[in-house]
Parts: sequence; C-alpha cells; structure tokens
Amino acid sequence: MGRNSPVYSNYEDLHASELPSVSNSHAVSIMRPEQMPEPEYQQTNVKSGSPPEYRGFKTSENEPLGCMELIVITLSVLFFILTCPISVFFCLKIVAEYERAIIFRLGRLCGGPRGPGMFFVLPCIDQYRKVDLRTVTFNVPQQEMLTKDSVTVTVDAVVYYRIHDPLYAIVRVEDYSTSTRLLAATTLRNIVGTRNLTELLTERETLAHNMQLTLDEATEPWGVMVERVEIKDVSLPASMQRAMAAEAEASRDARAKVIAAEGEKKSATALKEASDVISSSPSALQLRYLQTLSSISAEKNSTIVFPLPMELLTPYLAKYSPMASLPPKPLQLSSDLLNEQHATYPQQTIL
Repeated sequence: MGRNSPVYSNYEDLHASELPSVSNSHAVSIMRPEQMPEPEYQQTNVKSGSPPEYRGFKTSENEPLGCMELIVITLSVLFFILTCPISVFFCLKIVAEYERAIIFRLGRLCGGPRGPGMFFVLPCIDQYRKVDLRTVTFNVPQQEMLTKDSVTVTVDAVVYYRIHDPLYAIVRVEDYSTSTRLLAATTLRNIVGTRNLTELLTERETLAHNMQLTLDEATEPWGVMVERVEIKDVSLPASMQRAMAAEAEASRDARAKVIAAEGEKKSATALKEASDVISSSPSALQLRYLQTLSSISAEKNSTIVFPLPMELLTPYLAKYSPMASLPPKPLQLSSDLLNEQHATYPQQTIL
C-alpha cells in the first residue's frame, strides 16, 4: 500500500487493495475519485486452512476457531441479549474522524481498522485500541556528537510523523511513538557523524532531508510515515566560537584593507588627472583658489590662510635666482686677529 493511500473501512478492502495488478502498459491514467473502481477481494493464499497475509504479514483472524472459543463467543452473545438494552451502552463504541480502532476478539485480529463513526464490540471477549491519525510532533533532545572533522557539536531537531497504517502500528510494534523517538535520536547522531562542520552549518536542509528519508524507510514496517524533519540548532563550544569569530574578523579586516587600497589608488589617479587639467589652464587654478576661499569662509574660523598665487612671485624669483646659485666666499681673517687668538690660546708645557 502506498504512503498516501486511503484507510479502508474493513480489512477485506484493505487487503484487496494491496494486491499488485499485472499490466503491459506503463502509462499512468489519472481518474477522478468518483471514477475509481472498487477494490475486489482476492485470496493471496490458495492453500486451504492457511492464515491470510496482510502485505506479507500473516494474521489469524480467519483461522478455524476451537470449541472453547465458540462456546465463549456464544455465551458473550447470550449475555448481550439478556442484558439488552443496558449492554448496548457498553458495546457500542465511537471513534472520531481522525481516529481508527483495531479490534481483537479473544486475542485474534477481528477485521481491519474500524472508523470513523460507531462500531460494535462483544462484551467480555472483545478489546480494541484506538490509533490517532493526526500528525505528531516531537523534539529530538540535544546531543553532543562528533563531526567528521573531529569537532564536538550539540545538535537538536524536530520530527513530524503520522500513522498511515493503523494495523501495523498496533500489531507490529509495541509502542510506535517511543520507537520512533529513539530511532530519530540515533539517526541524527549517525548522520551528523558523516558530515564535517562546514557542511553541518551550511547544508541543514540536505541534512534534514537525508534524515527524513532514513527515518521514513526504517519506520515503514511500523505503519509510520515521517513527513518532515527540521534541524533546530547547531551549538558549538565556546573556544570554537571564539576561533571562528577571530577568523571572520581577520577576513573582514583583510577585505577592508583591500577596499581601502583600491579607493586610494582610484583617488590618486583622479587627483593626477585633475592636476593635469588645472595646470593646463591658469584661469582654472585661480578659480580653484577662489573655491577654496569660499569653503574656508563658510566655516567659523578665526584664522584664514590665503593662498598666494605663485605667479605673483615669479619676477622676484627670476631676479634673485642668480644670486642664490653663486658659491659662498671663504671667511678671511686679518693678521692682528690671528695674533690675538694665538695669545689667548692656553699654552701647554710638554715634559
């Protein structure tokens, strides 16, 4: 039975829907619900006296009853008749739209899932168990686990599942809820162990999808379908967080320096081009002086530096440039000055 197939009202329809049909055509035809053919019951076991099979799972509901079982069933029916109508209130059961009931008569399976609506049980010999078909959500507890590159991380997740086969959920597993929870915890640990830290932080959707497929395949025999798995949080140790923060900060600083260097290079290129344009026109330089004065006067400054144009100093520079190029003359001292220096110089006696 497919995962999205409807739940039938009796065991025979459900049993017949599982039989494969032989067809030579590979075309798929989509039919409306009102045009769907009714399933026909077929025997999967042709041997007489052998128990029927439900998707490969043998049941004993159609096996011949023993004498004691027949006697107990007869007494139960008589008890129901004698105590009627009081016993009706105890023998009629109701299940909601989102529930199904599995009935066991003297320990044997009695038909397929019942519901929704009202069904009848015999007093004293029939037992039934309800199964909720709604989606159930549970949190996978946080676990410390080791990644593929030997980094300790703490990971938790949330799992969404529902029962798609009530009979299997009751007959083939003792507690499908606990089993699914334990399996989800071990599956999460196994999947995290096959990934390194970078993949774990950047590929959460892929990790959750792989976990869903693994859980869905493992819970298929239990009648459980895992609809969705989400990775909630990946916690790193404090030392690893500090190391990653330092690495990210160093990377950002390196990028900032590269961007600043590129900006300085572009600024220098633009400044060089502007200087070439201004130097080619003296009037443009004068306008630049006036613009500078305007920007300085706009601020509240007590001192204003007025840039003096170099053109005003050109005649003076041309006049005094030959004098500046002459070498300096040596200093000549007179003979009287030399005698005076010798007289004042302290004399030392050499022994």
